[in-house]
Amino acid sequence: MLMLKWVYSFRVLIAFCTVIGLGALLSCEQETKQEMPAQVDFNFHIKPILVQKCYLCHGPDPSSREAGLRLDLEEGAIKLLESGNRAIVPESVHKSALIDRITSEDEDFMMPPPSLKQTLSEHEVALIKKWIGDGAVFEPHWAFLPAKTEKGIDKDAFSSNIDALIDEEIAEKGLKPGLKADKYQLIRRLSYVLTGLPPEVKRVKQFVADERPEAYVELVDEYLENPAFGEKWASHWMDVVRYAETKGHEFDYQIQGAWRYRDYLIRAFNEDLPYDQLIKEQLMGDMLLSPRVNPKTAENESVLGTMFFTMGEGTHSPVDVKKDEADRIDNMIDVVGKSFQGLTVACAKCHDHKFDPIPTADYYALYGVLGSTRFSPVPVGNSNLKFEKISQAAALKQKIKSLLANSWVDATTADTLPVQLANLKSTPAYPEGFEVLGDFRGADFQDWKTDGFAFGANTTLGEPLFSSSNGDLETFSPGIASSQKFGRGIFGALRSPDFIVDKQFVGVRAKGKGASIRIVMENFQLISNPIYGDLDQKVNEEEWQNYTIDVGSWKGQKVYIEILPGSFIRHNYTQDPEAYIAAAYAIAFDYVWQTPVLSDQDTNVSLSQAVKNWKSGQSTPSEIAYLNQKLKKGDLEKYFPSALALKAKSDAIGTMVKDSVFIQGVTDGFAGESPIFIRGNHADQSEEKMPRIFLSGIFEEQKAYRGAGSGRQQMVKMMLSADNPLTSRVMVNRIWHHVFGRGIVETVDNFGLQGKLPTNPELLDFLSLQFVQQSWSIKTMIKNMVLTQTFQRSTTGGSVDKDPDNLYLTRYSVRRLEAEGIRDAVLTAAGTLNPSMYGNPVPVHLTSFMQGRGRPRNSGPLDGNGRRSVYLEVRRNFLDRMMTVFDRPTPFTTFGKRDVTNVPAQSLFLMNDPFIAEQAGHMANELLANNQLSENEKIVEAYLRAFSRLPTADEISKGLAFLSETKAVAILDSKAEENVDLIVWKEYCHALFNMKSFIYLL
Repeated sequence: MLMLKWVYSFRVLIAFCTVIGLGALLSCEQETKQEMPAQVDFNFHIKPILVQKCYLCHGPDPSSREAGLRLDLEEGAIKLLESGNRAIVPESVHKSALIDRITSEDEDFMMPPPSLKQTLSEHEVALIKKWIGDGAVFEPHWAFLPAKTEKGIDKDAFSSNIDALIDEEIAEKGLKPGLKADKYQLIRRLSYVLTGLPPEVKRVKQFVADERPEAYVELVDEYLENPAFGEKWASHWMDVVRYAETKGHEFDYQIQGAWRYRDYLIRAFNEDLPYDQLIKEQLMGDMLLSPRVNPKTAENESVLGTMFFTMGEGTHSPVDVKKDEADRIDNMIDVVGKSFQGLTVACAKCHDHKFDPIPTADYYALYGVLGSTRFSPVPVGNSNLKFEKISQAAALKQKIKSLLANSWVDATTADTLPVQLANLKSTPAYPEGFEVLGDFRGADFQDWKTDGFAFGANTTLGEPLFSSSNGDLETFSPGIASSQKFGRGIFGALRSPDFIVDKQFVGVRAKGKGASIRIVMENFQLISNPIYGDLDQKVNEEEWQNYTIDVGSWKGQKVYIEILPGSFIRHNYTQDPEAYIAAAYAIAFDYVWQTPVLSDQDTNVSLSQAVKNWKSGQSTPSEIAYLNQKLKKGDLEKYFPSALALKAKSDAIGTMVKDSVFIQGVTDGFAGESPIFIRGNHADQSEEKMPRIFLSGIFEEQKAYRGAGSGRQQMVKMMLSADNPLTSRVMVNRIWHHVFGRGIVETVDNFGLQGKLPTNPELLDFLSLQFVQQSWSIKTMIKNMVLTQTFQRSTTGGSVDKDPDNLYLTRYSVRRLEAEGIRDAVLTAAGTLNPSMYGNPVPVHLTSFMQGRGRPRNSGPLDGNGRRSVYLEVRRNFLDRMMTVFDRPTPFTTFGKRDVTNVPAQSLFLMNDPFIAEQAGHMANELLANNQLSENEKIVEAYLRAFSRLPTADEISKGLAFLSETKAVAILDSKAEENVDLIVWKEYCHALFNMKSFIYLL
């Protein structure tokens, strides 16, 4: 193999990368001399010392607290101890026992104990002394304090204000900023940061040649409007929400419509959807009164956002389904907390958070909110249009009622005496072990909830039914819950409240076509064999049947009944255009099926009153029976041609709103509070239930969520409150991280005590305030950042010796491209990138090493059809090899910051993987296609494709030598029919892909 023979030749070519500044990447951390600040800040100077070196024994955890001393609270730190001393006496260093301890050299007296190896440095001791002398002021954690800035927020000077805040910090630290990057570096950097792709060769030449001052600004605007921007920035958010297209576990079931959520994100970022709206759509998109609609596809964009909740892992047959629910909700709490608030809320599952002000009660308050949210199939069609059409159909139905009622005026006037009706309100003595769960033979659904449009606002009680043969009014419908109220094929769901199983059977009297009745236990959706298959009953008989489900094995479990016009195939919801379901009642029983007897409060009524009640939709079942008697006797007119015309219009509307495309989303369930699980054990619960509220560390005083819904709406309101400083802070920090390679708060998902402190807190607050003022515009924020001089600095120079980690941005940090960026760069350089957007994912390419349960039958193409990496399938059990090797995170929780490893597997992949070799061949073909180019010019073209810059004279010389040596060997090794030039240039292109400067932003 030529590749293996010429590894050493590659090294010669690769050596040039040291010329362009990888030294900073490999530099070691150096300790700099620390000066005493003029004012010691508790959050930024003192608390980190206490957290790291004192909290283990004197912090919030009572189980490990020593000597009764608690240093995380002011009252604990200054109180009188059993020894008669006080650890801290404000304004008195000499009286503070803490100082005696941390300055002592007596190993039996000094703190921290020598065994912990956490001795304070001289600088740390000096900071604590100064803080105590200044009054020992305790402050709330910095992240919970309101944002403030002394800089005026002026949109025209926004970028320069950013630079001013950074340069002030640089000056204070005695550092010097580096020089500006050259134009080749700038366009490559900007293109990757904004679009995730290298710039086109033609565009590089244009930008370098353009001397106008506004050329860079125009380039920024160009990339912000490039559709590739949304693909790049959606991938960042996909890491945050643990995006995947399968559930994992044994069978790795698909998440229905997951790729539609990916496309939703791409569109949202391209359209610059305000971040507050993005939050609303992801957490409560199903509840918005005016959801956003895609003008091209007519899809409900807002409801697609709710797939945020369904991205988690799933187990197909958990033995303990309650534990499975607890695990799923725990994951949602974890992701919601980290994504939007930058807090590790899930750490409060078993006990109060050991570092942050998040009590266990807060965790279970959120548990109640998310536990009251039900997973559901959701149609993605235009719900605004459906609502409009269904309203038109309902209006036509009401018009029919009015027409009929008005025509019966004479008949009802002639018969005004009240008639005694059968009194049905006496309830028979049912056998023990019988319970009515829902009865739809009245006018409403009782306390059951409907979702979608199919079932309408009430039952079918009293609806006029016309003969199909002669058009006569035939009868008034009895009350049932019917999904074909406006036509077949329309989605809707009818769900019971939660109840505890205490009977052997649940029965539903129903009929339908292609429909299903399910018992959903603990909101568990993957209902299938071998354990739960019997809880899903298919309904495909159009005559009334008694559907019985044996639930005896699940006594004591919380369940609800779900009635759907469609059914699930391998956990994907499908619905035939002619699908429907009708249900009369639902019961629970132990022995024999019993039919519940209707209750009726009315015992007498006149015909005129009966018609009036019917017209207004207030009829009782006995009144409808009375009207049917009158109709049968001929006391009421039957023939209404004009009514038939109205009915035809209503039926026609029903055919326009059929549902066929579904995702797995969420819907609001019934309000419910959660008890505390003692030590996180779902089987050991407190008697008291926690009121649903938001995080008390942010809002000390708040009212518990009331009302029938889950509380998600109130939760979002608290997130977006002007009094919540975290939401905007966390997001602008995420943006900064992706623009500059490191967040102002490095731990982008953790703003708590265990997270890193902001390197420039005033800058973070300035950005946060500006973000809200500029209508939560992500694109505006990014533009303001990339227009700064800070972003445009070279990766070399600056104060490398004093600030090796570039905390203060004296230069632009060298950073490796993400996995997707490397793969997409290979495709772009090879000329094989397929720019088509959206749609089904490209199946993952499987190798013989990728084995296991749930393995797809067919492998995807080696090159992924040339599609961008964001469109490659994300199968939890069979993750793409290249993405995994280059650190795309495993999707199980929030990863706002990816690991950046440097392991042999990465170099081996670039050197030996068939995909890389294949693309090197395509790139070689591209270079050889132009016969007019000399070898020197081909090398220049290759460098522009691979590195977006011109090669140096030395690099050209080394390239020519490599080509010459490789050609000599190729001639000896090749067969007569082989293209030697193609072999040689393929090796050269392959070598370029293996260079550090190909996979790094320099």
